[in-house]
Amino acid sequence: MNVVGVRFRKAGKIYYFDAGNENYKCKQSLVVETENGLEIGEVALINLDIDEEKFNKKLKTVVRIADEEDLKRKILNNIEAKEALEVCQSLADSYKLNMKLVDSYYTLDKNKLVFFFTSDKRVDFRELVKDLAQRFRSRIELRQIGVRDHAKLIQHFGTCGQQCCCSRHLTDFVPLSIKYAKDQNISLDPAKISGVCGRLMCCLSFEEDNYMYMKKIMPKCGQKVNTEESCGVVLRNDYVKEECRVRIKSDDEENIEKIFKLSEINLEM
Repeated sequence: MNVVGVRFRKAGKIYYFDAGNENYKCKQSLVVETENGLEIGEVALINLDIDEEKFNKKLKTVVRIADEEDLKRKILNNIEAKEALEVCQSLADSYKLNMKLVDSYYTLDKNKLVFFFTSDKRVDFRELVKDLAQRFRSRIELRQIGVRDHAKLIQHFGTCGQQCCCSRHLTDFVPLSIKYAKDQNISLDPAKISGVCGRLMCCLSFEEDNYMYMKKIMPKCGQKVNTEESCGVVLRNDYVKEECRVRIKSDDEENIEKIFKLSEINLEM
């Protein structure tokens, strides 16, 4: 089956559609039918020859290539969705609901209006949905999202000066642990290792595998090793530079500390 991968938001999850006999191009805009209705997405993966049995249900087919009229309609829908966001927040405040509206969008056919919000607890918004449906004459969906999803939507900049990884290229969030910071010998100060969402920075997981590999092949602190000069004891490791600080004895039998490359050290005593 000829499958095409479509993304509806930057760094968003990729959804698969049956491309039929058509060959689409990357970054091409397509109109596809989703569970919410007609939507415009951007081609992220092309010409995927996949066994149909790998999917739990039959894939929907691509409706058409988005034309100029479709793209104009999407722009207008986005403008109206932003206006609807302000109305929704005002109504939520009038109902004294503890919720902060962060984003919204219309499907291409305006059959459905979706709102994203954050809240510290579960919110009973049934009456709010009734008011919104009556006002906008569309199906209404309110989705509660977490702080990491919120950061992804608003596209903040991290302490590195670049746009946050979650909104730039990450499609899924992975579980994070303070163990990553310990493995990488970096500060455990929450202010220094937390992202704009208040959770541990996603980039902590990027090099974790490399650090764990280096920990396996490099000597442990306190281990005796042979160097090109004499035998000594490892004091500290630099996993990035692949270097060890070793205490050895000089020619006059004094203890000195020197840095050796991993290749200059013999672990067999």
